[in-house]
Amino acid sequence: QVQLVESGGGLVQPGGSLRLSCGASGSRFSMYAMGWYRQAPGRQRGLVATISSGSGGNTYYTDSVKGRFTISRDNAKKTVYLQMNNLKPEDTAVYYCYTRMYWGQGTQVTVSS
Repeated sequence: QVQLVESGGGLVQPGGSLRLSCGASGSRFSMYAMGWYRQAPGRQRGLVATISSGSGGNTYYTDSVKGRFTISRDNAKKTVYLQMNNLKPEDTAVYYCYTRMYWGQGTQVTVSS
């Protein structure tokens, strides 16, 4: 079983930045591909970004965040990050970390002036 704990959410003005973190339990973290999803009120949960296992050389971003968000991982810390720059109000959502059918509890990101 894998436990995922997100942190780093908060309230930020449009154009601002946040870095989300997701810490994982277990000894096989480096073997897991990881993903970030988000869910806005009244909308379905959707994929934001993914990063491959190992060194994380392969990444994927949904179109709406390309060029603004960066996913990365630190296997020694068993943590995956989501650096979010130039945030927009439409980025407001609960952000979830995901791997192998395991979900974190989510962290709220609110972009508002």
